[in-house]
Amino acid sequence: MNNSLATTARLLGAGLRALLVLSVLTGVLYPLAVTGVAQSLFRGAANGSEVRADGRTVGSSLIGQSYDLPPRKGENAPRPDLRWFQGRPANGLGVNSVNTRYHLLLSGATNLAADSGAVRGRCPAVPEEGTLCAQVLTARAAVARDNSVPGHPVAPADVPPDAVTSSGSGLDPDISPRYALLQVRRVAAYSDLPVSRVRQLVDAHTEKRTLGFIGEPRVNVLELNVALRQAAARG
Repeated sequence: MNNSLATTARLLGAGLRALLVLSVLTGVLYPLAVTGVAQSLFRGAANGSEVRADGRTVGSSLIGQSYDLPPRKGENAPRPDLRWFQGRPANGLGVNSVNTRYHLLLSGATNLAADSGAVRGRCPAVPEEGTLCAQVLTARAAVARDNSVPGHPVAPADVPPDAVTSSGSGLDPDISPRYALLQVRRVAAYSDLPVSRVRQLVDAHTEKRTLGFIGEPRVNVLELNVALRQAAARG
């Protein structure tokens, strides 16, 4: 009996020592090492890819933002603030109605099929309300109207797909260079900057395909608008 108790005690002691060592290694030393490497080599990504301007954090380069004006009385949705470059639509976003202690934004897609509202593979001139065709045609007309300036009208056919369709999350931070360039004249007119200067900003913030073959060329809207604000402040 005494031998059994002694054996049990030794096993318990060994188990407790193993638990203590593993807790220190995996619960303290390993997280500290990973955090130290991340902060040393990948500080920006480790801290949320923050974008700073005027000495403060204005957002993350990984999350798209809206550049809208407050809705007027009677309006159901805000209007885009045409002083700034606009990102992709965020049609799948919603508001949390369960935990009402906080104002939480829910990201997601519309779940509308690619042929929603289409007839024989094409959107009709007057599609059914609430369909993807209706959303796309309405958005395309608005983008063409908003970006038309005197002497330089924009035709609906010139509007690129990412200007009228939302991403799977609704929070895509990037737009195509084609959509960015479409907005150059309108932004230049509102910011009192030369068109050539605004185009230079777009070119400077256009990222190429990752490693030359992954993804598509893209422009980060938040970083571009931060640069635009700085350029406008300098005149």
